[in-house]
Amino acid sequence: MSWKASLGAAALGLAALLAAGSPSQAEVKEVRISKGYGILYLPLIVMEDQKLLEKQAEKAGIGPLKVNWLMLDGGNVINDAMMAGSLDIAGTGAPGFITLWAKAKGIPSVEVVGVSGLSSTSLWMNSNNPEIKSLKDFKSSDKIALPGIKTSLSAVMLQLMVAHEFGRENYAKLDPMTVGLPHPEALAALTSGKTEITAHLTSPPFSYLELKDSKVHRVANSVDILGRLTMDVTFAPKRFVDANPKVVQAFLDALDEADAFIARDKAAAAEIYARTAKVKTTKEEVTEMLEDKDTWFSATPEGVLKIADFMHGAGSIKVKPASWQDLFVPQLRERNGS
Repeated sequence: MSWKASLGAAALGLAALLAAGSPSQAEVKEVRISKGYGILYLPLIVMEDQKLLEKQAEKAGIGPLKVNWLMLDGGNVINDAMMAGSLDIAGTGAPGFITLWAKAKGIPSVEVVGVSGLSSTSLWMNSNNPEIKSLKDFKSSDKIALPGIKTSLSAVMLQLMVAHEFGRENYAKLDPMTVGLPHPEALAALTSGKTEITAHLTSPPFSYLELKDSKVHRVANSVDILGRLTMDVTFAPKRFVDANPKVVQAFLDALDEADAFIARDKAAAAEIYARTAKVKTTKEEVTEMLEDKDTWFSATPEGVLKIADFMHGAGSIKVKPASWQDLFVPQLRERNGS
């Protein structure tokens, strides 16, 4: 065999070896995940505290996986971090994810996909203005705090609630009154009564903590108006999901394990939340929130297509998913989602 033939054979052999090894090499050894404030992120909080993703990665044969957790709140902030390449998997409100999914659809460098459903609870519209007794009582001078204007979970849920009360064509009626504030800051503003904020659409524990103040009352409950919907999801860049199927499956397994942990031992889950939360609450207070029939946790999305349909009809997104499966990873397609 000539030296050229020998070199060619060696090159082919090396290429075959690299190709054979590529699947395992493609899986990352470090993953960056964001969570937000409130009970809706409890599965991710439990996952971090109990190191469930690290355990599932070892079990799947991925090897040691370093998990870095970030605290980000508001759809715009999370979407910007994802587009900047500083996040691998993000927990966020379903509307924020849907907005980014629609904008990036068909653009390989920025396309995103849902990894899982996450949680749901009732959002309460609380107010320190005694004149506000329903959504119909808001005036132009009132200011409603929520994280992320127009695209955050609270912002789109408010639009859905307003559409129900005033008619679909008037879904944006209260939008001019909204002010972007992270939930902890909005809690402080509402209870102080010393700022322009007169209302806050929020989830537990903030909704519960606000009502401990005698000046604050509940105006509306999202579940009473909209019914049962997955409110928070997790998502990732599609290129990350495609390159790391084992890590994605380990994440889903860890999330299912976290959900089972919460269902099995609400007191233990409440202790983890109370111990790690920025806004201090007691284990007993959190347990009460977890026992609320409107609060539930599941990796299977429910009602997400309904939210996407509304957003498309409102013009918030230009691309409409044909089914809930269009929005999420293939690993979820056999589940009974919606």
